[in-house]
Amino acid sequence: MTSNTTTTTTRRRAILTAGALGATAALATAASGSRATQGAAEKTFVLVHGAYGGGYVWAYVAARLRANGHRVYSPTLTGLGDRSHLMSKDIRLETHVMDVVNLIKWEDLRNITLVAHSYGGWPVSAVPEHVGEAIGSIVFLDAFMPNDGQKGLDLNSPQSREAVLEAIKRGEVSRPPTPSTSNRMSEADREWLHAKATPQPIGVSLDPIRLTGARERIAKKAYIRARGFANPNFDAFYDSCKAAGWAMFDVPSGHNVQVEMPDRLTEILLTVAA
Repeated sequence: MTSNTTTTTTRRRAILTAGALGATAALATAASGSRATQGAAEKTFVLVHGAYGGGYVWAYVAARLRANGHRVYSPTLTGLGDRSHLMSKDIRLETHVMDVVNLIKWEDLRNITLVAHSYGGWPVSAVPEHVGEAIGSIVFLDAFMPNDGQKGLDLNSPQSREAVLEAIKRGEVSRPPTPSTSNRMSEADREWLHAKATPQPIGVSLDPIRLTGARERIAKKAYIRARGFANPNFDAFYDSCKAAGWAMFDVPSGHNVQVEMPDRLTEILLTVAA
């Protein structure tokens, strides 16, 4: 049984990889006619994933952006994905903030488009407090937008809040991933995300975020709402951003827009890029 399962998983991954490579090749061919002029128009994207994920969740979008001549960074936050071996009780929100801040500093990135998905909105909201001058535009993709002094537990869904509190009672440092329920996602993609998902450190939900308004001072700002995913917090963030004059986008997708609608998301990101 183990052998058959391994073979099936390997085959699915091969199909997914082939699909991503095929999409990249097609996009590169389509873009080849304007390649000579793309150097001057090269843009830089930093894509930050959500809970349970890793940089890999951006594979489809990253391939499309790179095929159009742009630079893409998709860091994995400490304790998750390919960095899950670093899971510990010491991982806090500030840890994830500095994961992104130090990437920007050490890679000497400038005029970037910083994108946050879901939980990624927490660390990304604080990143401008440290490197605001390096950010040309900021995008919240179905993401949290906390106010100063709030902590994760304040905005968690009742189910997530209960999971965190139960984990604390048991003396655990993480909570298990929640599989996607979107009916807009292919079964292959659902299995891919489920197979790679890792527990979320609970320490990131316990500390209040410290903000002074640097997020709002970014020149270009956008919020993207996935209407196939019911979440009252995201609806409230959308309304708040709209009232503040941000660029607003709605997509008929489940929560994992970067997997379900990578073409449309890439189009939006290029529209709002710095």
